[in-house]
Amino acid sequence: MSDAPAAPFHVGLTPGRIVDIALDLTRQSHLAGWSIRDLARRLDVAPSVIYHHVGGKDLLARYVVERVLDGLAPPPADLDWQDWFGALLDACYPPVVAHPGVAKWVLMHGPMFPSVLPVMEAGMRVLRRAGFGDRVGFAFAVLLNNAMLTVSMGDDRLLHEDDGPRDHATMMEDFRRAATTAGPGVTALADTFITPFAQGGRAAARQREAYYTFVVRTTIAGLATLLPES
Repeated sequence: MSDAPAAPFHVGLTPGRIVDIALDLTRQSHLAGWSIRDLARRLDVAPSVIYHHVGGKDLLARYVVERVLDGLAPPPADLDWQDWFGALLDACYPPVVAHPGVAKWVLMHGPMFPSVLPVMEAGMRVLRRAGFGDRVGFAFAVLLNNAMLTVSMGDDRLLHEDDGPRDHATMMEDFRRAATTAGPGVTALADTFITPFAQGGRAAARQREAYYTFVVRTTIAGLATLLPES
C-alpha cells in the first residue's frame, strides 16, 4: 500500500456547489423540507463538511433565498407606480413559486440582500413620487407581504403532500354533499375557485397563479384609494 495520505473526499467542493444542491432540494421539496444530512448525502460527504464550508441550515437557507432573488431588477422608472409594482411582483412569482418556502422566509426575515436593495430603493422612490408620504413604508410592506403570503400558503401544502390524495378525496366528497343543499353562491365558489385547486396538477398551478395575480392587482387598487385625487 502507498504511504501517501488519501485525498479528502470533498476536494473541489465549494460553497457555491453546496448552495446549488440546496437549491435543487428546495425545488424538489421545500426550503424547510430538507436537512443538512439530506444535503450531505446528496453530495456524498459528511455533514461536518457542509458546516465547515458554509455553516448550518439557517445560513444555508439565507444563501438559497439570496440566490433565488438575485435576478430581480427594477422595472422601468418611467412606469406609474401601479404598473411598476405590477411588473415587479409578476417577475417575482416564477422564481419564488419554483422554490417552495422562499416566500415564507422573505416574510419572516425580509429581502435585505445587496442584490435586492436597489430594487427596494427604486420601489420606495416610486411610492414617494406617487404621493404616499409618511405611509410609504406601509404601502411597500403590504405590497410585498400580500404577494409573499399568497405564495407561502400554497407552499405550505407541499410540506404535507403525503396527505394530498386523502385531502383531495375528502374535499371532493364534501363538495358532492354540499351540492345537494348549497345555494348558488357556494356552488359558484366551488366551481370557480376551489375545484381547480382540488384537481391538482396543471389546473391547480394555473389557478394558483391566477389567484396570486388577483391578490396583487387588488392590493394595488386598494392602495390607490388612499391617494388624493389628482
